[in-house]
Amino acid sequence: MDAIHILVADDHTLFRDGLRALFASLPDTEVVGEAATGLEAVQQAEALQPDVVLMDIQMPGLNGIEATRQIVRTSPHIGVVVVTMFEDDDSVFASMRAGARGYVLKGADQEEMLRTIRAVARGEALFGPAIASRLMSYFSAPRPAAPDVFPELTEREREVLGLIAQGHNNSEIAQRLVLSQKTVRNHVSNIFSKLQVADRAQAIVRAREAGLGTANTGR
Repeated sequence: MDAIHILVADDHTLFRDGLRALFASLPDTEVVGEAATGLEAVQQAEALQPDVVLMDIQMPGLNGIEATRQIVRTSPHIGVVVVTMFEDDDSVFASMRAGARGYVLKGADQEEMLRTIRAVARGEALFGPAIASRLMSYFSAPRPAAPDVFPELTEREREVLGLIAQGHNNSEIAQRLVLSQKTVRNHVSNIFSKLQVADRAQAIVRAREAGLGTANTGR
């Protein structure tokens, strides 16, 4: 099995030395380069084409997030693993948006670090248990309700407008909402009047600009 070629990007010499010693002691990992700044990381990644880059976030000049973005853009086959002390949501999600395929805290044990590096080298994405827990908490937490758009409309009128924005005609809206067609026509007339639009097309434009009419919400 070929060794995983690793580039270590961190502005702390002692941390780089520790990682180099760790990887030198293993048969399947090899440090092929080091960088102390984000710009060096980008340049070294382009020149050395490692399998994995271990990237600190806070570095002089170009930060690790932007360095990750540049590396992934020019060499998408290189897997970037962010290794940092920061575990806040902003740092985690900024790293993911930049293209990082792993995120490990500096306090993690060697086993977690190696498991992440090996997974990323295989083309997978892996985030340590602490980060995975944060991700689960973030996505499972109730999101604050969006402020109601078109406050001049009643809840039923907003519902009708959402269905109009999805392209439904009055008959279909009546069936969906279990209303008479006359009631639906009255709602549509009220919507046009309150929004000061002349026709269905203008109402659809206003609704979609406001974010109504997505199929999954029925709004």
